[in-house]
Amino acid sequence: MNCHTGPRSIKISPGEKVQQVLFMGNPNVGKSVIFAKLTGMKVESANYAGTTITYTTGEIAGGELRTLATDVPGTYSLQATSPAEEVATQLLGQGAHTVLCVLDATNLERNLPLALQVASLGIPVVYALNMVDVARRKGIEIDVATLEKLLGAPVVPTSAVRGDGLKDLREQILQCASSHDLHPVTIPQDMEDFWDRSREIAEKVETRAERPPTFWDRFEEMTICPLPGIPIAIVVLIIAMGLVVGGGKALRALVLLPVFDNYVAPAITAAVSSIVSEGILRNVLVGEYGMLIKGIEWPIALILPYVAFFYVVMSFLEDSGYLPRLGVLLDNVMRAMGIQGSSVVPMFMGYGCAIPAILGTKAATSQKERLMVTGLVALAIPCTAQTGAFIVLLGDHSMLALVGVYAISFSAMVVAGALMSRVLPGKVEPMLMEIPNLLMPDGKSLLKKIWLRIKQFFMEAEIPMVLGIGAAALVAETGALVHISAALQPLVEGLLGLPPEASLALLLGIIRRELAVLPLLTMDLTLLQLMVGSIVALFYLPCIAVFFVIIKEFRLKFAALVFVGTMVFAFAFGGALNYVGQFLIRLFSQ
Repeated sequence: MNCHTGPRSIKISPGEKVQQVLFMGNPNVGKSVIFAKLTGMKVESANYAGTTITYTTGEIAGGELRTLATDVPGTYSLQATSPAEEVATQLLGQGAHTVLCVLDATNLERNLPLALQVASLGIPVVYALNMVDVARRKGIEIDVATLEKLLGAPVVPTSAVRGDGLKDLREQILQCASSHDLHPVTIPQDMEDFWDRSREIAEKVETRAERPPTFWDRFEEMTICPLPGIPIAIVVLIIAMGLVVGGGKALRALVLLPVFDNYVAPAITAAVSSIVSEGILRNVLVGEYGMLIKGIEWPIALILPYVAFFYVVMSFLEDSGYLPRLGVLLDNVMRAMGIQGSSVVPMFMGYGCAIPAILGTKAATSQKERLMVTGLVALAIPCTAQTGAFIVLLGDHSMLALVGVYAISFSAMVVAGALMSRVLPGKVEPMLMEIPNLLMPDGKSLLKKIWLRIKQFFMEAEIPMVLGIGAAALVAETGALVHISAALQPLVEGLLGLPPEASLALLLGIIRRELAVLPLLTMDLTLLQLMVGSIVALFYLPCIAVFFVIIKEFRLKFAALVFVGTMVFAFAFGGALNYVGQFLIRLFSQ
């Protein structure tokens, strides 16, 4: 899923003839993996439903004419019930020379209704029978020749992750597309559901071997039962947190910070000092808030170690198919927030970045649920960069304080979710979530995904962070910070109990959330002040980019409500924590 760049446009010369191919299928059948491998496009995928929520276009090499392929959002039928499914039906209505319909070999009967609906429209279809390796592991054999005969179209067995069968699949797609014309189609309002026909076909082609369940089969079942599913989930989360905090801290302390402090910073300072004389300009570049010093130290030496390990954990959980299992186990907890368990997937994505999380809500079955998940992500879920900043700020002082910030974050989601559930019109549907096969992620694909995400972090964070730090340095060096601090004194010192210069964090936090945390590193704060500053940053405004996405998806009115709501939560929780903390300190010091 390319969440940040949207659909890609491909140049077509005037009068040039091209072939159009649509990649369709149920969610989580490996459609995007096949698309990525046939087109060479970098499409992010994961082992759960709903990772493709908009379309992406690429080009399949070979054939006499250029062949444009479109990765369509996954859908269970042509009767759309979510924004993502509406995109799928709209694209199909425009017609195609060929539709590649991807079928999950482990769930053939459930996949066939959509395949039969597409075929009933008269569009040429090629079928990819994907995950045949997983089906064999489960003792499922499918008679491909008979399936081809019953469907009346080519069926190619594939294992997209391993690349098996993709060469034959490409040849079938190109051959089919070159021999048919493109015509727009009309999708009937009431289409036949084809469930009976699907059952008949599955019974004729599918053979399931009678065998005792393997350890892996039993483990899959265990992960969705309260016992031992919840203890397993707790162990998984502890390991994940330990890897992110411990691994990140070791990489920061043993490698990156020594290299930066001993070699990089002195070299930059010496180079700038040799060509820029003392004064405001040199201070802006290499002074206390020097953009060339802090602009490298903060994102690379401090934040990157935690970001990298977080992406390792997140990518592994995504590709293994474990996240939807958490959704099943946490359904009752999510209900306390007014949403259903399947929303755990976009919310977990929010811990990486709010933008794909908000776009991922397109798979939700009601507008109310989309608004609620978006509001909760914008309010109380720290992104991976902000998580790294919290660990750097609090981890060295008190792990209990760090855990406390996340406990407050979770409590706030329950409170805010309950409020939004009462205020917003509409309803949240009961949980209906597909549980994917539990798989061991492919190492090569996993490394590629982690690398792409780290590269994306650099591209999105580095420039805004350097510019923000440069602006902060300018504000500090010109004396403007004194006037700003005086204007914000009742709020920063009076309500929050923070030093005047903490107003700088509030200014930078408008640009990116982690910048509301990082300036606090340079101040000599007490543990209570660190907690208050962290809580304010946690609930503070989402990044500017996130605001634009909320406006685009939900209009300005909802974005304005998010703006006001996050500000009120930030200062109300921060102020309350300051006063309660001071009261307890006075109480126990007597």
